[in-house]
Amino acid sequence: MPKRSAPEVNAGSMADIAFLLLIFFLVTTTIETDSGLNRKLPPMEEVIDPPVIKQKNIFTVVVNKNNQLLVEEELTDISEVRLLAMEFLDNGGGVGEDSCDYCQGKKNPSSSDNPDKAIVSLKNDRETSYKVYIAVQNELVAAYNELRNREYLRLNPMSGMNFVQANSRYSDPRTSPGEKEKLKPQLSIVKLMYPQKLSEAEPNKS
Repeated sequence: MPKRSAPEVNAGSMADIAFLLLIFFLVTTTIETDSGLNRKLPPMEEVIDPPVIKQKNIFTVVVNKNNQLLVEEELTDISEVRLLAMEFLDNGGGVGEDSCDYCQGKKNPSSSDNPDKAIVSLKNDRETSYKVYIAVQNELVAAYNELRNREYLRLNPMSGMNFVQANSRYSDPRTSPGEKEKLKPQLSIVKLMYPQKLSEAEPNKS
């Protein structure tokens, strides 16, 4: 009985199929990208003689490796951070050239002189959880924004927006050039009144 020959497999279209599969996976695959914090670094300046900063003008916030929060060396709940930071920034305890005529704080002479001299120092441990670190940062930035909102509404009562809303509108590419020109000086004035001086120290190695 004659042997039957095995049928040949037509592999001519295999390259096309492989190519189509490759395209399919390239189109449908989601590539994860690293995300980070949006921070604008200050311009480089040559400082020959750094200014002397008084200790009372520094608001110290420390997050330890156990995710405990210490504000001015006192154990504090995160819900209190924003209010404490606002009281420090808005204190207005300076006199003479250091006085602040728009500050509404207690004017405690042992606290910050004015918002321009006030510095918020944030320091964390290397074992601090990322979630707690971001939460503390958000509260500190919110303290600046609330004070800026107050002054923006006071200076621009007919705008119908606070500082955060106006700043978001200014950054929106859909906003007309004319409106941006109007918003720019309004935002700049408030930023000068409460400059965001948030210093992040090197984390502890322990």
